[in-house]
Formats: sequence, C-alpha cells, structure tokens
Amino acid sequence: MTEVAAIAGMLLYRPALEGAAYVAGRGADGRVAAGALCEVVLVLAVIGTGVALYPVLRRHQEALALGYVCGRLLEAAVIAVGIVSVLAVVTLRQDAGAGAATAARALVAVHDWTFLLGPNVVLGANSLALAFLMHRSRLVPRPVALLGLIGGPLILASAVAVLFGLYPQVSAIGSLAALPVFAWEVTLAVRLIAKGFAPAAHRPVVLAS
Repeated sequence: MTEVAAIAGMLLYRPALEGAAYVAGRGADGRVAAGALCEVVLVLAVIGTGVALYPVLRRHQEALALGYVCGRLLEAAVIAVGIVSVLAVVTLRQDAGAGAATAARALVAVHDWTFLLGPNVVLGANSLALAFLMHRSRLVPRPVALLGLIGGPLILASAVAVLFGLYPQVSAIGSLAALPVFAWEVTLAVRLIAKGFAPAAHRPVVLAS
C-alpha cells in the first residue's frame, strides 16, 4: 500500500509542483486532489506498518521496536506537511492574487524538502532499524534483511548528499540509491504476505531493551 499510494500520489499531483506555472494556468485541481488523497492513504499505511509490526518486534528488542514506531509516526507527519503544501498551491490557483506565484514557489519548495526529509532521511533510518531487528531476530531470511541493511543507509546517505547540494533530488544517482530500499520493502511485504514470520518469531524471547 505504501509503494502504490506513494507512486500514484506523485504521478497525480505532479502538475502542482510546477508552482507559479500551475497557479497561472487552468490547473488540474481534481487530479491534484486525487493525488493528495493517495498521499493520505500513504500516511495511514506508514503508521499502520509500525503499529502492525510492533507486537512482534517488541518481543525481540522493545526499545528499538518502539523507536521504529516513533520513526514511522515522524515519517507520516513529514509527509502530511508535504500534502498540505501541495493543496495550498491549489488554493492559490483558485484565488490568485498579488504574490501568488512567489507563494506557490515557496510551497513547492516546502513539499520538496518534506519529500527529502520524510521518504528519504527518516525512511532510511526506519528501514535500517527494522532490517536490524529482522536480521537479529531471524524473523525473515537473512538475504531479505540484508536488503534493508543495505538500502536504509544508502538512501539515507543519498539524501544527505542532496541536502548538501552534491546532486539534484530528482536524478539518476538518487533513483539508483533508492532501488535497494524499494526492493527491501517489496520483498519484505511479499515474504510476510506469503509465509509470515519465521518460526523463531513464535518462540518466547527475553526482552532486550
């Protein structure tokens, strides 16, 4: 749900990211609203992932499991700020006045920064925490957890590089850096849907905080 909602949302509200050009044009408000709705689904799915996994993860390392849930909440909150900024661009187009173009560019910049900090920086940290828990507890096969251990730090490092201007946020390098964490999320989801957790997940475990 997170992957589908994120991709659909980005494709639908992309016209609003033109900022000043969108405000000055006829706009595609219905399409942008649909994209925002997809992003709301993304926010709920991000929170739901943390809540759903917490009862299992806490039996292996409660403190880190709680940190993962808090990280997912933070990621969802940052994404929500990005949704509001995009919808605000739509409002500017509907009631354009003096300075609307400048305000639209500022709102698009807010969206771009939230996209960098939420689905990149925070996502990278969350992926690393979850993959570490999965690897340590053997809840899933080691190769699956390894994807997260590689993908999390890689997308985090890429986001930091973008933050310091080493390359654009939307670039070939950034896209390549995101592939391992995308593969991790999809592979983990398919594994859990198809087979669930490994038998070790059902054994009594002493909490390690």
